[in-house]
Amino acid sequence: MAVWDSAERTTQWRPSRRWLADAVGLLDSRLRRGQAVFEYTRHPACVFRLDINCAVKALDLRDGTRVHPGQRVARLHFWNEQVPPIPKGGATIAWAHQLQRAIASSLRELASFLASRPDLADVVIVCGEVPSGTRAQAGQVARIMERYGFEAIAAPQHLSTGERLHRFGENILISLILLAHNPGALHFGTLKRVRVPIYMSRRVLERKFG
Repeated sequence: MAVWDSAERTTQWRPSRRWLADAVGLLDSRLRRGQAVFEYTRHPACVFRLDINCAVKALDLRDGTRVHPGQRVARLHFWNEQVPPIPKGGATIAWAHQLQRAIASSLRELASFLASRPDLADVVIVCGEVPSGTRAQAGQVARIMERYGFEAIAAPQHLSTGERLHRFGENILISLILLAHNPGALHFGTLKRVRVPIYMSRRVLERKFG
């Protein structure tokens, strides 16, 4: 993302970004309603939203947790408006520490939320898909998420035409959200982002964050 180098250009940029933020926020809100995505906490540092979905395939995690197709899972989504914005000069150690603390806080809030909901007692896995710039960076993302207790399980490399179009549409939306809320994270590879599927058993979540 280019650095704006004059007060005049910055003045012109801000209103357009507010307009973009409103438009993207409306579209994102409609998509969330369609997917039944909700905010499980009001904690100001939480960077995740949630939906309760069904597993599409059998899954075995390292701690012995097993999920069968059709079983309910808790699926995380980034709460984009609350993700700490990357500084104009690029990611810093301070920014990385802020994001790490926010993820830990979010998972503590999630453990508390699930414990307060007897109707979700059958949910034994928390999962999500982390966008990654390139396949080479996907390994780094996986290692970072493993620090919190997630396991990265590779997704199929070959996608159908419909899946590719859906992924491209998601990448366009991600790019617009970044442009509106976190332009420092936007780069030319955003439209080619891959996904890193991550999974954590509820048992691990409760042990580490409960």
